[in-house]
Amino acid sequence: MSDRILMAPSILSADFSRLGEDVRLISEGGADFIHVDVMDGHFVPNLTIGPPIVKALKRVTDTPLDVHLMIDNADWTVEWYLDSGADLVTVHAEACDHLHRVLQTIRSAGAKAGVSLNPATPVSVLRDVLHVVDLVLLMSVNPGFGGQAFIPRIVDKCAELTALCAEENVTPLIQIDGGIDTQTAPLVAAAGARCLVAGSAVFCTDDPVAAMNAIREAAQAVV
Repeated sequence: MSDRILMAPSILSADFSRLGEDVRLISEGGADFIHVDVMDGHFVPNLTIGPPIVKALKRVTDTPLDVHLMIDNADWTVEWYLDSGADLVTVHAEACDHLHRVLQTIRSAGAKAGVSLNPATPVSVLRDVLHVVDLVLLMSVNPGFGGQAFIPRIVDKCAELTALCAEENVTPLIQIDGGIDTQTAPLVAAAGARCLVAGSAVFCTDDPVAAMNAIREAAQAVV
């Protein structure tokens, strides 16, 4: 596992009236991914964006688009996001009828495949798909809205996932999403996380690039 901390700023907290500009700014500032939160108002209590925004973002940045599907019907709609240019697609284990099949579909399209777990879902449910994923995303808040407080138990959960990956001899990128800032980033990095999603802690500041890099530096200091 690489010790480099990757940053995936979440556009959920960006200014949607100037989304292209915000994405260009953070991309040029060194973001490793652009995290795109897709919510359907069913799986999570919020409604955000869909394939047209993914396609539009693809035209304004070369930074890989990390598309997080918080939706009920990923089994049937994942190809919409692949066709729109997603470089990495993450689906929720809790929301897929045929998780292994969806992950294979993503990989077959040439994209990276990710799987996400809500805070109450144990990491053990991933044992049978860890060999077909490139990324595991642990939600450190209950998904649906930005700006929520970090759930401390996720630090132990991240360590459990790191141990399970070692046991299965696989090395997916471990990503954490929710309440990530300069205080919480070192905690999850020490537990094995190497990719951090941050929304409000980046975009709701006067200098998003400086904020992003401060989070990265705080995490990098402990690995």
